[in-house]
Amino acid sequence: MLPFVKYMMLIYGTDETWQRIYDGDKVGDDLMRAHHALTDQLVASGEYVASSGLTVEAARTVRVRDGVPAVTDGPFTEAKEVLAGYYLVDCASVERATEIAALIPEAALDLVEVRRVLDPADM
Repeated sequence: MLPFVKYMMLIYGTDETWQRIYDGDKVGDDLMRAHHALTDQLVASGEYVASSGLTVEAARTVRVRDGVPAVTDGPFTEAKEVLAGYYLVDCASVERATEIAALIPEAALDLVEVRRVLDPADM
C-alpha cells in the first residue's frame, strides 16, 4: 500500500455565503450536522487529522517591510473570499482528497481549495 499524504482543504466564502448559512448569529444546524457526520466518517476511515472553523474576530494581517512589521485589523486581502475553516486529512491520493472536499457542506455554496501539505523531508 502506498503511504498516505496529507492534504488541507481550505474552506472559503463570501458575505453571500454566510448569509445563506447563518441564521442570525448562529450557524445553521443542518450545516453543523453535516460537518459532524463528515468528521465521523473521516475518523472511521483513518483519514482525519484535524479540522476547525476560523473567525475574523480579532484577526490581524501582518506585513514586514524593511524589517518593520505593519499590522492591520482583519484578515482582509484584496479578494472577496475569506478563509473560513479547514480540514486536514491523510489520504491515499489527490483524487481522494478531492472527493472529501466535495463532501464539505460549503462546497455546495462557495469554494473549497485542496492543497497537498509538504513533508519537511521534501523541502
